[in-house]
Amino acid sequence: LQGLRAAQQRFAAERDWGQYHTPRNLLLALVGEAGELAECFQWKGEVLPGLPGFSAEERQLIGEELSDVLLYLVRLSDACGIDLAAAAAAKLRKNAAKYPADRCRGSSAKYTRYSQQDTGAQG
Repeated sequence: LQGLRAAQQRFAAERDWGQYHTPRNLLLALVGEAGELAECFQWKGEVLPGLPGFSAEERQLIGEELSDVLLYLVRLSDACGIDLAAAAAAKLRKNAAKYPADRCRGSSAKYTRYSQQDTGAQG
């Protein structure tokens, strides 16, 4: 992530785009790119892992849209002064505590179901 962050900083600086890369503008761009990614899956029904049935052209487009989402996310985290790698690692630890593997394996229930089990509460 640090390499991507530095490359984006250089890219924006070379074009004098830093003035436009405010957190709000970057967030809106990120949402727009997520929408473009969603279009790749629109009307496809349920899509299996590995994207069977997708053409090489469709897969390339999905890779490009995923990259746009990632790049805007990294740029947004930089504009917000957030260490994205550290924040993601902390979030993974938090999720591991919220979703203990021994109790939630194979279930898509919300974490509150598992925390209620801890306290003996009924839900």
